Order: sequence, then C-alpha cells, then structure tokens
Amino acid sequence: MILEIFKSYDFIHFIIIGISIILMVLTFIFTDKIKLKNFEKTVFYVGIITEVIKIFSYTLMNEERLGGYLPKTDLPFHLCSIQIILFAILNFSKNDSLKNTLRGFMIPTCLVGGLAAILIPTSSAKNHIVIFFQYFSYHILIVMFACFLIKTKEVKFTIKDYFNTLKMLGLVGLFAIYINSILYDGESNINFMYVINPPVEGLPLLNKDHGWLVYILTYAAIAFLAVSICYIKPIILAIKAKLKKEDSNENECIE
Repeated sequence: MILEIFKSYDFIHFIIIGISIILMVLTFIFTDKIKLKNFEKTVFYVGIITEVIKIFSYTLMNEERLGGYLPKTDLPFHLCSIQIILFAILNFSKNDSLKNTLRGFMIPTCLVGGLAAILIPTSSAKNHIVIFFQYFSYHILIVMFACFLIKTKEVKFTIKDYFNTLKMLGLVGLFAIYINSILYDGESNINFMYVINPPVEGLPLLNKDHGWLVYILTYAAIAFLAVSICYIKPIILAIKAKLKKEDSNENECIE
C-alpha cells in the first residue's frame, strides 16, 4: 500500500517538496527581517489571487459539463482555503486579542494542513499547469507563514492559545461534517477537510478499514497530537509554572 502511494508521486512533485523545505528553512533564517503585518498582507492578497485563478480555471475546465458553475468539490471549505478569511480578519480587524487568537489557530492549521496538502500525491501537474501552480504556491506560502509565526518575536503564544486552538479546531471539524452533508448530491466526491474519507487510500492508521467512527477518532487524535507538538514550548512553560507555584505554596504551608 505504502509503495503504491510512493509510486503515485511524479518527479516534479519531489522538486516541489524540496522547494518547500528550502523556503521553510529560509523563513526561519530571515524571520527577523520581515514585519508580521507585511507578511500577513502579502499572504492575504496572494491568497485572493490564487483563489480567483482556481475559480476561473475549474469553472472553465468543467464548462461543458456544468455550464458556468464552479464544481462543488472546489468550493473553499478545506482547512487551507478558509485561511484566506482569517487573513482578511488579520488585515482589517482592529481587535488585537481576536487577531492573536486567530494566529494561534493558524500555526498548526497552516503548518500541518499546508504540509499535508503539499505531500498528498496529486495529478494536477499532468492535468493543468495553472492549477498546479496555484495549488502549490498557495500551500507553500501558508506553510511559510506558520513557520514565521513560530519563529517571530512579535507575537507570544501561551497555553491559553493552545486550548483555544483545540476548541476552534473541534468547531471547524463539526462545520466540515455539516457542510459535506449539505453539499453532497450523491455523485460528487465531496470530502472537505477529509472528515468523510482519508485524503489518500492505503494510509497507515488514517484509513476506513475499521469503519468511519474509528477513522474520525483516529483523525481527531492525530490533529490533537499535531496541535500539541506545535505548542510544545507553551505547554512545557505552563507545566513548569504550575509546578513552581505548587512548590511555592507547599513552602508557605511549611513555614
């Protein structure tokens, strides 16, 4: 199974993965030379451009079959696509608390979601070069943004952001289940945020060999682990602070 997945990659996909790794490293190196506000603005406008390219490309590709409709499968309800809305809030909202909460949510969702999208075998390069460019440029950019948030000193993330991110991710997961069910027409392969089926057949753990319930619980556990890894530093600091406070209280009681 794993070997079959590996065979589904083409040479240009490996080049894209290599480019992604290089850009992530460069983002960490040059973080201090970039302002957060400028980075957020850049990703927002590039995201809008790539979304417009996607809308027109998929609509034209399916014109004979659908007329002038965008296929339901290409609506912006994947976790990476909804980041454009969050970038809009970051750029236009005056609420610093809200913006910081959203940034906390975007660290794991942009990083893990973007990397997963880059790593998923795709035939886009063989089918449509414009879609190929749109798809990878956008996902590489949001991964770079997540790397920037992890490294930058402009924003500090705490254990509160960790729990807010878990709660928001849970709500987004429920939204995904609803939106998939609302849009499902019995024909289209609708699978936003992959809450219906795994992104690729034959994955270890993340498969439906034991039914949907086991799949979605495994999916949730992997998401929880991914968020926890992204927030490992705030988690460790929170544990240390709690232990220090308990030691201090014990000393006061002894005195």
